[in-house]
Amino acid sequence: MSGRAAFDLPDTLPLFVLPGAVLMPRTRLPLNIFEPRYLQMIDDALRTPHRMIGLIQPLDEGGEMLAHVGSAGRIVGFAEQDDGRYLISLGQVSRFRLMDAEEGFHPYPTGHADWTGFEADGGEGEDDPDWNRDTFMDLMRRYMDEHSLSTDWDEAGDAGPELLVNSLSMALPLELQDKQALLEAETLPERRVLLEGLMEYDLRHGANDEVMQ
Repeated sequence: MSGRAAFDLPDTLPLFVLPGAVLMPRTRLPLNIFEPRYLQMIDDALRTPHRMIGLIQPLDEGGEMLAHVGSAGRIVGFAEQDDGRYLISLGQVSRFRLMDAEEGFHPYPTGHADWTGFEADGGEGEDDPDWNRDTFMDLMRRYMDEHSLSTDWDEAGDAGPELLVNSLSMALPLELQDKQALLEAETLPERRVLLEGLMEYDLRHGANDEVMQ
């Protein structure tokens, strides 16, 4: 049963505004919650039947302008720490288009969500027939070596294209606008092609910088 089958998608969501964080289809994201307004948000979300919050990126430093597309996650893991922080795990339910956001009775922003166009997020998963594992893994290895990043290569070698592409889209140190573009990619093949292009550009750009110095 998909996450969508257990409850209706709400018209309004509490919004967790977090730069550099995106929640891809059929993934989970651990979060460390410590700001008072977001601690209140988690308390309120846990009292709802769906236990959902909307994760969305800001488009400016002040957080006044928000991205047009975010991703809603259900709180599937929760632990309260001795210092008052919450450690939560969000399980992705669906992306959404943000129709408008407002500051109201809550210390955190809320937004009206349009869920149309993202029905596939509630399905069993996507395939990428044109994905070449060897080519992708070689590019991934070169990118991670360039940035001194580590991973479990045995686990990565066994992962399917969706898990690998979506996990990297969330975890790699990409620019905010690049992560947003990956989130908004409609299909897995489109997201994979974009991610490959971003990694290849980064590697070429770094090499050019070294030549110019």
